[in-house]
Amino acid sequence: MSELKILTRNVSRPNPAHIDSYLVNEGYVALPRALNEMTPEEVIDEVKIARLRGRGGAGFPAGMKWDFASRDRRKPKYIICNADEGEPGTFKDRVLIENDPHAILEGMALAGYAAGAEKGFIYIRGEYPQGARILERAIAEATSRSFLGDNILNSGFNFSVTVHRGAGAYVCGEETALIESLEGKRGQSRIRPPFPVNVGYSNLPTVVNNVETLASVPPIILRGGAWYASIGTPECPGTKLYSVSGHVARPGVYELPMGVTLRELIFDNAGGMREGRTFKAAFPGGASSACLDESQLDVKLDFNSLAVAGSMLGSGAVIVLDDTADMVKATHVLIKFFEHESCGKCTPCREGLFWVRRILDQILEGSASEQDLDLLLEICEGIRSTSFCGLGEASVSCVESTIKKFRGEYLAYLRNSGSGEAETEAAS
Repeated sequence: MSELKILTRNVSRPNPAHIDSYLVNEGYVALPRALNEMTPEEVIDEVKIARLRGRGGAGFPAGMKWDFASRDRRKPKYIICNADEGEPGTFKDRVLIENDPHAILEGMALAGYAAGAEKGFIYIRGEYPQGARILERAIAEATSRSFLGDNILNSGFNFSVTVHRGAGAYVCGEETALIESLEGKRGQSRIRPPFPVNVGYSNLPTVVNNVETLASVPPIILRGGAWYASIGTPECPGTKLYSVSGHVARPGVYELPMGVTLRELIFDNAGGMREGRTFKAAFPGGASSACLDESQLDVKLDFNSLAVAGSMLGSGAVIVLDDTADMVKATHVLIKFFEHESCGKCTPCREGLFWVRRILDQILEGSASEQDLDLLLEICEGIRSTSFCGLGEASVSCVESTIKKFRGEYLAYLRNSGSGEAETEAAS
């Protein structure tokens, strides 16, 4: 399956981050059309017809989220662009931020018009300083041309955007932790319900959408929701940006219709595996997703198909491993990341991930037994089922899936440990 460039249509243009480059390729055409020809309700309806699902990981229908916020009569309301791209293996939002920031801004303005919001924030990860500068320049350009600010295009609609840089916390990719951080508090998840669409920033109605989600809105308004819904699969329409990394010939960001198979993504687009190597496994939704093995190469990379396969699409970070990969060591690296990034709010995640990492230490050191594998899975189940937020729930997917699909590699470490003990006993 070949690429279909909708979100990335401007990326290869000269000076793509500048407003003049955006304007010559249908930039800021959707916004005046919506302001002059459509009611806020009609904009929401078009996004609903498109069946656009959030591209940040949860896959929640964007039109439904906007509708919930629009029906809340309290004001002011807010639009937050989640640019805290912290999932290991994900770098697709960075491509849009650095190469097509005006698509994001136009999408935010359309969301603001639809939901009745006049203020927007872009919460960008602290590790993207260049992206923050590009966005701030783009905001200034858009404001000077009356695409942002007061009385946009003489329509009576006001909408301004502020860039807020995060401080490096992975958990702030979760929308309620992001809002807490934006308010100047420690980045920790809130209890839901209530949801941010009703009780968000400053306890007021707030729409939180991912960079890719918002950048998808201008083409939908230009060409119609039915056009967008005709791409991809019926349950998961549109294109998706897949960040492909690891042991492939051509790592990068690929825009493909939702529902492309893992095999097509790797071998038709990313150039296949490294020379002389064969496919072993892939994490289709970044470090938070359960791995897929060779028997699952033909699984479709969409929200529904991956859920059936026991994994998840997440943000579309496809980490590919070849036959040289040690799955135990790879899992150990991922768990060390999650242990470090746990916010510490709940005991299952804070304490549980420490013990998961410690048992993996012992396995790699050769001091564990087969019973420790059962204990490891028991702890993982406790973390997954009782953690406060999605970080804990998803953090152990790598452990559970690699033990299930590559148990032999874990047993090899345990057998080596056991044989060493047996030789010591025989010598004595």
